[in-house]
Amino acid sequence: MSLHTPSPEVSPVSAATTNGAFPRDSFCLNLSTLPDSSNFLLKSALKSPHLLDSPTAFSPASSVLGGPFKSRPRNMSQSSGTDREMSSEATPNPANGAPPTSNGIDARSSTKKRPSTDTIDYPRRRATIAVIHPVYCVPRSETDGFKQCEICRSRKSRCDGTRPKCRLCTELNAECVYREPGIKLDAGDKLILEHLNRIEGLLQTNLANGYTLGTHSPAASNSTSDDFLARSTGNMAALGLVQTINGIGTWSSTASNISTMPKTHTTAALNLLQSPMIRDLVSRPYDPKILLQLEMSRESLCLGTSLGVDLSNTGTYVQAFFERVNVFYACLNPYTWTSYYQTALSHGFRDGAESCIVLLVLALGHAGSMGSISQQSVDKDPPGLAYFAAAWALLPSIITRNNMLAAQCQILAAAYLVYLVRPVEAWNVLTGASMKLQLLLSAPGRVSPAEEELSKRVYWNALMIESDLLAELDLPHSGLEHYEDTFTLPTGFEDIGTEPVGRDELWYFLAEIALRRLLNRVSHMLYQRTINYSKSPPAATIAQLDPLVLELDYQLNQWYAGLPPAMQFPLDRVPLQNPVQTVLRLRYFACRTIIFRPYILLVLQDETLALDQGVQENCHRCLEACIRQLEYITSHHAGHVPYLYQGALSIISQTLLVMGATMCPSLSALLPPPTTMDDIINNVVHEMERLSHLAPSLRLSAELIRDAEVKRQMWLRTTGLKFDG
Repeated sequence: MSLHTPSPEVSPVSAATTNGAFPRDSFCLNLSTLPDSSNFLLKSALKSPHLLDSPTAFSPASSVLGGPFKSRPRNMSQSSGTDREMSSEATPNPANGAPPTSNGIDARSSTKKRPSTDTIDYPRRRATIAVIHPVYCVPRSETDGFKQCEICRSRKSRCDGTRPKCRLCTELNAECVYREPGIKLDAGDKLILEHLNRIEGLLQTNLANGYTLGTHSPAASNSTSDDFLARSTGNMAALGLVQTINGIGTWSSTASNISTMPKTHTTAALNLLQSPMIRDLVSRPYDPKILLQLEMSRESLCLGTSLGVDLSNTGTYVQAFFERVNVFYACLNPYTWTSYYQTALSHGFRDGAESCIVLLVLALGHAGSMGSISQQSVDKDPPGLAYFAAAWALLPSIITRNNMLAAQCQILAAAYLVYLVRPVEAWNVLTGASMKLQLLLSAPGRVSPAEEELSKRVYWNALMIESDLLAELDLPHSGLEHYEDTFTLPTGFEDIGTEPVGRDELWYFLAEIALRRLLNRVSHMLYQRTINYSKSPPAATIAQLDPLVLELDYQLNQWYAGLPPAMQFPLDRVPLQNPVQTVLRLRYFACRTIIFRPYILLVLQDETLALDQGVQENCHRCLEACIRQLEYITSHHAGHVPYLYQGALSIISQTLLVMGATMCPSLSALLPPPTTMDDIINNVVHEMERLSHLAPSLRLSAELIRDAEVKRQMWLRTTGLKFDG
């Protein structure tokens, strides 16, 4: 398998109707083909890579996780699973299990006998002798059908096949259209086309100031889905809805992949302080870049020189790594671990990439076995620090090497720094790995076939960790995202016949790749803009927002529907014991929040907008997703290794949003009772105080949310809204 695959082709359906609008990730992890799949547990002996071999299971070859995972072309009658679901309810289709009509003939066969209503009823030529010869009958074979134009087919007349116009169409002065091979529409396809035409109509209706969509096919013009979406939102800058800083934020037909984090966005928590009501909760303005400045100015991590390495618990920490850490990163091959450890042992853990990897695994395994770092004593070293210090001493000689093992070391080191809540240090190490990867991937042959699968794991880890950091801090991009459209998904490490020390779990990793790409897409489509009523009327803003939010919410629901049963968390308030499901549910509601958040910000600026039923429903969806993340605040500990820092800032963002909503009568009516909201917000304040010692940016966030709650209570008592609610 080549590391570099061609960019994906636009499907015939999207090319013919929407010019490829709204790039989607067709995400499906299917376990239904496994024996006894109902009893499948995430921590069972089954290995994820083996499940990927199933014809119906999720695989990079059949997915559309953005662009890089190309499958063989299909015609329009070969609908995807999602398309068939869309059409099955509206049209009986035997292929989808629908019953045939009463006379035993399905809907498609019966419609062939009806005269076409889609063509103009041109006058029929009268024959001198009304004799119909067999040769004039409708052709029976598909190849004969392609030789007939639509006019001749509708009239059941023989077509001479002359192009560009047959003889009959020339005489009738009619448009002569030939049906091309491979484009055979059934009832389901027609329903899909109608749905896509509706989306295109919404876009064309709501694009402002004369900006029009091109009518040419993306396939013919070599444009992509991302290009179309870029063009369709290009006029936002004229309305004050796009940040145009040094040219960044403006869209063009050569725009970058929108499934990567944009270079400028307003998704981060402190950007909410620029909104009405929320702005009144703080005593002074806060620059959104202050969090990054605080992290850049903090003291360096002190590792010391006297930390000893205890190898007595090696087995325990290795097991903890594969059970509690590698499920999130999937960056270590369980089949080669033994050889890594033996090599490190032969070097006395003092030299080589293998020694560094083993020490970092022990550090992360120790961290994963001890619970959240926020619950550890501040008087003691964090779990795993001694192993990390020993690995850190080896890194200077490793980071200068240009191979995949060196990049793997840097990914593991960045992961431990994320656990320590050292985001800028993690970014520094990660940037080195990203540059190394770009060097290795910039020309064929630099990555050996034996390292191909490892390179995929390292690449996607680097991209996702960087995206998580970029979502909260205004850090420079490494440029690694430029390789995303030509990179394939991991498929599983090869079983080389040795006894694996753990499972190669890929389910969460693949699901997170898809969700991270969707989160990036939301930032591109909704948060590269600032809502400004002085330049854009509220009604126009809502009209432009609605189709984008509708599509993004659809993609999120499709992502959820594609999860395998072992990972598909319940959407209700059922407590979860599985940490993987807990993390995925929190990530799901975080994504749902930022999809619908623009409606809350609009209503906070103009409360009369809430009179619109659609706006009110979307505000309710956003606030409900916020509450689902805040009501059980300690559930965020489940993802403490990879997500503690990002989760804490996400908590701040959702809390500020619901605080502003409690001060707006039309929004407070959509929230739980005031006493319940007080309890939820107080729990958030206490949780942030427990996290405040981990990083200066979290300390500032804790102070901000505490002071905001004091001001909110004062405002509610002054206005009486709290008691009226």
